Amino acid sequence: MLSLPLQLQPLSPPFYPANSQPKTLKPVFPKACKSQYQTERGLQFDIGDTFFRHESATGRDFGVLSAALYKQSNGSLRVLDALCGCGIRSLRYLVEAKADFVLANDANENYRGIISGNLSRISEERWVVMNSDANRVMTERYLEKDYFDLVDVDSFGSDSSFLRAAIGAVKLDGLLYITSTDGYSSGGHRPQHSLAAYGAYVRPMPYSNEVGLRMLIGGALREASVLGYHVVPLFSYYSYHGPVFRAMLQIKRGRLPDSSTYNFISHCIQCGNSQTVAWDQLGQIRCPCITNACVPNSLIVSGPLWTGPLHQASHLARMLNLAEQLGWISDGNGRNLEKLIRLMVDESDPKLPVGYIKIDEVLKECVASRAKLNSPSIGAIMNTLHEPGRIYFCGKPHLLALVMQIIDYHHHESFVTLCLLNP
Repeated sequence: MLSLPLQLQPLSPPFYPANSQPKTLKPVFPKACKSQYQTERGLQFDIGDTFFRHESATGRDFGVLSAALYKQSNGSLRVLDALCGCGIRSLRYLVEAKADFVLANDANENYRGIISGNLSRISEERWVVMNSDANRVMTERYLEKDYFDLVDVDSFGSDSSFLRAAIGAVKLDGLLYITSTDGYSSGGHRPQHSLAAYGAYVRPMPYSNEVGLRMLIGGALREASVLGYHVVPLFSYYSYHGPVFRAMLQIKRGRLPDSSTYNFISHCIQCGNSQTVAWDQLGQIRCPCITNACVPNSLIVSGPLWTGPLHQASHLARMLNLAEQLGWISDGNGRNLEKLIRLMVDESDPKLPVGYIKIDEVLKECVASRAKLNSPSIGAIMNTLHEPGRIYFCGKPHLLALVMQIIDYHHHESFVTLCLLNP
């Protein structure tokens, strides 16, 4: 049999040292897209024909604030923007977070001119543009031990295939900023899909926005444990457009010490009560409202999900302080940013249970239909619950406008009585 010589071609660009990036990796091609200029936080950039959403600016604000705080604490910041689109996140990391180096990657080669043009105002020693599959780029960085302080994966849908490669590319104690835009799975409409993507069988629950964040964090925790790590949420953010679920996680060495923050959630469709269910309690799930035999099909169970705090209050406080220093709080949009961060600080209290109560539904059923009274404002209810001597803890989450998270340390029916007595 005649044999032919086989020549192997390299599958990836040559490895570059951490402090030296060859210029051959970033030639500036002619722009393939028409110019469309936008401005964000005073930075003008071209989006061309790339996918861009102005509504995602708050999520970019949060990423920049966390990156800048990391740089202040650690002295250096190297960022891998795995799915960079037009490059606005990369630009903001370079300018506002003062990143030492950013690897801006997008698989679409037609975006290269747009990305390079947007980053061209920055010294070329501080950035490089690549056009490759995101998983391939992150895996290559892991294999070369070229780890990054922050890996930002702004993915679409429930593409969780990025999680393990992204975790591998992050330094220990570094940051991972992940995304999901799968509202169908968080709403419990595709449980088999959420099981395949995040390892969680999610069923319909009244607080699907919160479930979406817990599903995303839980999926990352599962992937991290395979590699011998665990994650700590610094903040998690939900936005209605998309919808978009984003979480900033810190990667820590060692698997989760215990399973107290990775459990199941049950919701009773009879009384509306929700509770966290540990793994060893799966065969004993029962709602407190059931005094005799369980009502058939009254409990809905989803999981496993992240059941710990969604945010770290100290990190959010530092974010708010830095936003004030940057002048982001003084304008109209800044007031919304400040309000949002303060709501998230309230959400971060570890005493709060999973889920929340929709005040309008509770009052419609318990007040308007019985006492024929006008619904009190959510502020009035919270002030009453916070009065000295009360045995409640409550907070208003950012996940929905007219909802409330509440703990009644005795029994859930006391909340109804409180509403009737304090309209």
